[in-house]
Amino acid sequence: MASSEGFLTEEQREMLKIASQNAEVMSSLSLSSSPKFPGPKSPGQSSSFLSEQHRVKAPSGGHSAAAGGVAVRHVRRTHSGKSIRVKKDGAGGKGTWGKLLDTDGDSCIDRNDPNYDSGEEPYELVGSTVSDPLDDYKKAVVSLVEEYFSTGDVDVAVSDLRELGSSEYHPYFIKRLVSLAMDRHNKEKEMASVLLSALYADVINAAHISQGFFMLVESADDLAVDILDAVDVLALFIARAVVDDILPPAFIPRARKMLQESSKGYQVLQTAEKSYLSAPHHAELIERRWGGSTHLTVDEVKKKISELLREYIESGDTSEACRCIRQLGVSFFHHEVVKRALVLAMEIQNAEPLIRKLLKEAADEGLISSSQMVKGFTRLAESLDDLALDIPSAKKKFQALVPQAISEGWLDASFLNSSVEDGEKKPDENDEKLKRYKREVVTIIHEYFHSDDIPELIQSLEDLGMPEYNPIFLKKLITLAMDRKNREKEMASVLLSALHIEIFSTDDIVNGFVLLLESAEDTALDILDASNELAFFLARAVIDDVLAPLNLEEIAALLPPNCSGSETVRMARSLIAARHAGERILRCWGGGTGWAVEDAKDKIQKLLEEYESGGVVGEACQCIRDLGMPFFNHEVVKKALVMAMEKKNDRILELLQECFGEGLITINQMTKGFNRIKDGLDDLALDIPNAKNKFEFYLEHAREHGWLLPAFA
Repeated sequence: MASSEGFLTEEQREMLKIASQNAEVMSSLSLSSSPKFPGPKSPGQSSSFLSEQHRVKAPSGGHSAAAGGVAVRHVRRTHSGKSIRVKKDGAGGKGTWGKLLDTDGDSCIDRNDPNYDSGEEPYELVGSTVSDPLDDYKKAVVSLVEEYFSTGDVDVAVSDLRELGSSEYHPYFIKRLVSLAMDRHNKEKEMASVLLSALYADVINAAHISQGFFMLVESADDLAVDILDAVDVLALFIARAVVDDILPPAFIPRARKMLQESSKGYQVLQTAEKSYLSAPHHAELIERRWGGSTHLTVDEVKKKISELLREYIESGDTSEACRCIRQLGVSFFHHEVVKRALVLAMEIQNAEPLIRKLLKEAADEGLISSSQMVKGFTRLAESLDDLALDIPSAKKKFQALVPQAISEGWLDASFLNSSVEDGEKKPDENDEKLKRYKREVVTIIHEYFHSDDIPELIQSLEDLGMPEYNPIFLKKLITLAMDRKNREKEMASVLLSALHIEIFSTDDIVNGFVLLLESAEDTALDILDASNELAFFLARAVIDDVLAPLNLEEIAALLPPNCSGSETVRMARSLIAARHAGERILRCWGGGTGWAVEDAKDKIQKLLEEYESGGVVGEACQCIRDLGMPFFNHEVVKKALVMAMEKKNDRILELLQECFGEGLITINQMTKGFNRIKDGLDDLALDIPNAKNKFEFYLEHAREHGWLLPAFA
């Protein structure tokens, strides 16, 4: 339907709209009779009011007022017909220039404009990361420490730290230095201790030293996750700091009060105080633990001692030799100088007068103390049996040299008294049978390290026929292994498991470790890390079921109080108590002779499960043979009996009978396996209620078929 306005022109439409708007305005004027407007208004007044209060629109474009009604000049309107209120200040609306001084509008800067000024460009804020001074300091410290470990230049490290400034962060430097050294070799540990001594008071004050070590103790739990022996190493750092007088002894009890007893940090402080600082001659032991008060290792010091002694024999310059000994800076290690000098006097003809002259001069000057001299002679006396293998006249020369040294005044006469006392305490040391045994077993052990033939070694020991000396064999085995590579250490642990099954009793093993731990301090003179190595051997023996955990208590009870051996036992307990201890200890030396025990246990379990589910006896026997671990066949017996109880399948007894008949599992292995089941029967009964009845049945079966030794109770 067409609109009624469809026949109007544009001009007429516009006039119509204005008229309608004016009509609305006029209608509002009728309200003048209301109370708000009490007086009547004249037409002039109404017109005035209309013009002022209501702007009546008129059509533009040259039309008169008569044609369009009341007109107002300069009335603006949009083409849409909507009324727009004009700004009073003449700023205008859309499409206008705005005010004269209006600068708020958006303007576009044209870079191609000849009048373009780059300064008019708006500023742009660029975000940047705010660096933490502590993070920057830590990064710089790591670089400084790494460089120091590479060069060993203490002066440069001290200078670099001083130039780095930020003294308030020095505790973090101490924490970073020690934590980096803890995860490295003994050389770096010694270098860290030397650097701390150099920095003390000159660069780092005492308060920061204490604060840094307390931060380390607080983080001991985290350090122990990555560093196996973190407790012992950190305890040794604290003890070394106390010995070097850079940390007050009161630090330990003060720090202990701020830690929980269950924390690793508390254990660190306990170890430092009771194991290191309370031991006799602790200062000497602690200072040489990582190779001496310089950053030389023990092997390097020994090499330097040998070189200076040989140079002295060639030149005969006593004063120069004394200067070189003094320059080494290892006064606590001078007993090594004495020992090596005496050995050279026996090895080289015509060297004895020169050696006596040097030792006398060193004693007269006070360069080598009386205790170090006696200790050197004592060490040589203890190794005369081994030395006699290379120098047949060693004993005769030594016996002639001792009275000369005493008469010349450079060896204390107390050496003879101590020798007599040792002879009274250990009469077996002079027994020819024991000496022959020691010579034989050293040869046997060396052959084993070359051949890795366990059955041959066991046969050789049985041929010797001296089982009463089994503890001495264990001591020799581990002592020789500790001075070699990881391969020999792993071989020694594997051999220990085999010997325990075949010919060694638990008492033999316990007594052997007691002998080792009693001489731990002497062993540490020749083997740098003897204490840690012995702890690993002890822990490995427990993991391999050679020793029970209670045997460690027995060993500790047999040792003298406050000796370094007791600390080694405590260290072994810590290793065993650590998380994933079994796996870590089994691989501490890399599994140098083949499988780890845990791998063998898995293989044994799988082959027994296959046999129980319908396997062939011959194939199972071949799998056991392929294991190549005859000393570990007691595990086959144990797991087979447990599986027979769990599965209620006595068919597994047929496998044991076949293995025993072929000689694959010996009577010793079989007895060991039954003994292990018997020892753990109470625990086994928790899972298998009739375990005791089943074990009695299997025990009777084994006795009938002769599987067990008559001594089996």
